[in-house]
Amino acid sequence: MFAGCDDLVPGKAHPDDAAYDLRSRCDLELAVGRSTLVPTGVFLELPVGYEAQVRPRSGLALKHNLSLTNSPGTIDAGYRGEVGVIMFNPGPAPFPVRRGDRIAQMVIAELAPVELEIVEALSETQRGAGGFGSSGRN
Repeated sequence: MFAGCDDLVPGKAHPDDAAYDLRSRCDLELAVGRSTLVPTGVFLELPVGYEAQVRPRSGLALKHNLSLTNSPGTIDAGYRGEVGVIMFNPGPAPFPVRRGDRIAQMVIAELAPVELEIVEALSETQRGAGGFGSSGRN
Protein backbone atom coordinates (compact mmCIF):
# COMPACT_ATOMS: atom_id res chain seq x y z
CA MET A 1 0.00 0.00 0.00
CA PHE A 2 1.08 3.57 -0.55
CA ALA A 3 1.89 5.45 2.63
CA GLY A 4 -1.29 7.04 3.91
CA CYS A 5 -3.53 4.50 2.16
CA ASP A 6 -4.53 2.39 5.17
CA ASP A 7 -8.17 3.32 4.49
CA LEU A 8 -7.96 1.63 1.06
CA VAL A 9 -7.04 -1.91 2.15
CA PRO A 10 -9.13 -4.32 0.02
CA GLY A 11 -11.87 -5.98 2.02
CA LYS A 12 -14.95 -8.12 1.76
CA ALA A 13 -18.36 -6.70 2.69
CA HIS A 14 -19.51 -10.16 3.86
CA PRO A 15 -17.47 -13.16 5.07
CA ASP A 16 -18.78 -15.38 2.25
CA ASP A 17 -18.07 -12.89 -0.56
CA ALA A 18 -15.86 -14.19 -3.37
CA ALA A 19 -14.21 -10.85 -4.10
CA TYR A 20 -12.36 -8.06 -2.32
CA ASP A 21 -13.55 -4.50 -2.92
CA LEU A 22 -11.01 -2.17 -4.54
CA ARG A 23 -11.23 1.56 -3.79
CA SER A 24 -10.07 4.67 -5.60
CA ARG A 25 -6.87 6.28 -4.27
CA CYS A 26 -7.83 9.75 -5.52
CA ASP A 27 -10.60 12.08 -6.59
CA LEU A 28 -11.11 12.23 -10.34
CA GLU A 29 -13.76 12.47 -13.01
CA LEU A 30 -14.56 9.77 -15.58
CA ALA A 31 -15.03 11.63 -18.87
CA VAL A 32 -17.77 10.52 -21.25
CA GLY A 33 -16.58 8.07 -23.91
CA ARG A 34 -13.14 7.62 -22.35
CA SER A 35 -11.27 4.97 -20.44
CA THR A 36 -9.55 6.24 -17.30
CA LEU A 37 -6.94 4.46 -15.19
CA VAL A 38 -8.02 4.75 -11.55
CA PRO A 39 -5.22 4.03 -9.02
CA THR A 40 -6.07 1.98 -5.93
CA GLY A 41 -2.99 2.38 -3.70
CA VAL A 42 -2.77 -1.45 -3.60
CA PHE A 43 0.38 -3.46 -4.37
CA LEU A 44 0.29 -7.27 -4.32
CA GLU A 45 2.78 -10.08 -3.99
CA LEU A 46 0.89 -13.17 -5.12
CA PRO A 47 2.40 -16.64 -4.76
CA VAL A 48 3.53 -18.32 -7.98
CA GLY A 49 0.57 -20.31 -9.30
CA TYR A 50 -1.99 -17.66 -8.33
CA GLU A 51 -3.55 -14.71 -10.12
CA ALA A 52 -5.87 -11.86 -9.21
CA GLN A 53 -8.72 -10.82 -11.50
CA VAL A 54 -10.19 -7.32 -11.41
CA ARG A 55 -13.89 -7.29 -12.26
CA PRO A 56 -16.70 -4.74 -12.47
CA ARG A 57 -19.03 -3.99 -9.57
CA SER A 58 -22.60 -4.85 -10.50
CA GLY A 59 -24.06 -1.78 -8.79
CA LEU A 60 -21.91 0.65 -10.80
CA ALA A 61 -22.85 -1.20 -13.99
CA LEU A 62 -26.59 -1.21 -13.27
CA LYS A 63 -27.01 2.22 -11.69
CA HIS A 64 -24.43 4.25 -13.65
CA ASN A 65 -23.68 2.14 -16.77
CA LEU A 66 -19.97 2.11 -15.85
CA SER A 67 -17.78 -0.77 -16.99
CA LEU A 68 -14.17 -1.88 -16.92
CA THR A 69 -12.47 -1.71 -20.31
CA ASN A 70 -10.11 -4.60 -19.57
CA SER A 71 -12.45 -6.99 -17.82
CA PRO A 72 -11.46 -9.16 -16.22
CA GLY A 73 -8.05 -7.62 -15.79
CA THR A 74 -5.39 -10.13 -14.83
CA ILE A 75 -2.70 -9.47 -12.24
CA ASP A 76 0.14 -11.96 -12.54
CA ALA A 77 2.21 -13.27 -9.62
CA GLY A 78 5.32 -11.45 -10.92
CA TYR A 79 3.70 -7.97 -11.08
CA ARG A 80 4.79 -5.56 -8.35
CA GLY A 81 3.26 -2.27 -9.49
CA GLU A 82 0.17 -0.51 -8.21
CA VAL A 83 -3.14 -2.17 -9.04
CA GLY A 84 -5.04 0.13 -11.39
CA VAL A 85 -8.61 -0.17 -12.63
CA ILE A 86 -9.40 0.88 -16.21
CA MET A 87 -12.91 2.34 -15.95
CA PHE A 88 -15.08 3.31 -18.92
CA ASN A 89 -17.94 5.82 -18.85
CA PRO A 90 -20.21 5.53 -21.92
CA GLY A 91 -22.17 8.59 -20.79
CA PRO A 92 -24.30 10.61 -20.87
CA ALA A 93 -22.43 12.75 -18.29
CA PRO A 94 -19.04 12.80 -16.56
CA PHE A 95 -18.99 10.60 -13.45
CA PRO A 96 -17.19 11.70 -10.29
CA VAL A 97 -15.03 9.19 -8.41
CA ARG A 98 -13.93 10.10 -4.90
CA ARG A 99 -11.12 8.69 -2.79
CA GLY A 100 -12.39 5.60 -1.01
CA ASP A 101 -15.20 4.86 -3.49
CA ARG A 102 -15.53 1.16 -4.24
CA ILE A 103 -14.74 0.96 -7.95
CA ALA A 104 -14.11 -2.73 -8.72
CA GLN A 105 -13.77 -6.13 -7.14
CA MET A 106 -10.78 -8.46 -7.07
CA VAL A 107 -10.85 -12.26 -7.01
CA ILE A 108 -7.69 -14.19 -6.12
CA ALA A 109 -7.55 -17.70 -7.56
CA GLU A 110 -5.18 -20.62 -7.84
CA LEU A 111 -4.20 -21.56 -11.38
CA ALA A 112 -4.50 -25.17 -12.50
CA PRO A 113 -1.24 -26.55 -13.86
CA VAL A 114 -1.84 -26.98 -17.60
CA GLU A 115 0.52 -28.11 -20.31
CA LEU A 116 -0.40 -27.05 -23.86
CA GLU A 117 -0.03 -29.71 -26.51
CA ILE A 118 -0.06 -29.48 -30.31
CA VAL A 119 -2.34 -32.14 -31.86
CA GLU A 120 -3.51 -33.07 -35.36
CA ALA A 121 -7.22 -33.19 -34.43
CA LEU A 122 -9.59 -32.64 -31.49
CA SER A 123 -12.06 -35.13 -30.07
CA GLU A 124 -15.70 -34.87 -31.15
CA THR A 125 -18.41 -33.39 -28.90
CA GLN A 126 -22.12 -32.75 -29.32
CA ARG A 127 -21.51 -28.99 -29.40
CA GLY A 128 -18.55 -29.14 -31.74
CA ALA A 129 -17.43 -25.70 -32.93
CA GLY A 130 -20.82 -24.09 -32.21
CA GLY A 131 -20.57 -20.84 -30.30
CA PHE A 132 -21.66 -17.21 -30.33
CA GLY A 133 -25.35 -17.89 -29.80
CA SER A 134 -25.45 -21.32 -31.44
CA SER A 135 -27.59 -22.74 -28.63
CA GLY A 136 -30.48 -20.32 -29.33
CA ARG A 137 -31.77 -17.04 -27.94
CA ASN A 138 -33.19 -18.28 -24.65
